[in-house]
Amino acid sequence: MLVRVTSFPVQSDIAELMEYATRFDSEQEKKAWELYESGAELYVFEEEGENIGLIGFTTNSSGQMDILHLAVRPEDRLKGYGRGLIVEALLLKQPEVVIAVTDEEEADFFRNIGFTVNGFNPGPDEPEQFRCVYESEEPAED
Repeated sequence: MLVRVTSFPVQSDIAELMEYATRFDSEQEKKAWELYESGAELYVFEEEGENIGLIGFTTNSSGQMDILHLAVRPEDRLKGYGRGLIVEALLLKQPEVVIAVTDEEEADFFRNIGFTVNGFNPGPDEPEQFRCVYESEEPAED
């Protein structure tokens, strides 16, 4: 079950998930918490009383969802929870397009679940990034 996180500071298991999402970069983690405290949406996937993963995103009025953070506990990876987090967020918000910007390793995950992935160079001396895009299908008209 997807549960919105609205109380800060968070429980230790949610903080640990954010550490995974920000790759243990304390500056990035601090920026992430500031985003969620100021309006970006953060959800955890709870199963049998345990927080398995998290997804954080923003949405806008044009129907775009930007995934900011996605993480699953290491012991629960490769079990479909990452895909499940995205599917649950899609069902909840029903965006027209979903975008995630990530590195090469994570781009493979998005590619494998149906996102279109394109690499780009954000600037000199910076590693290649990947823009992952998923466009929701319009319901067929009868």
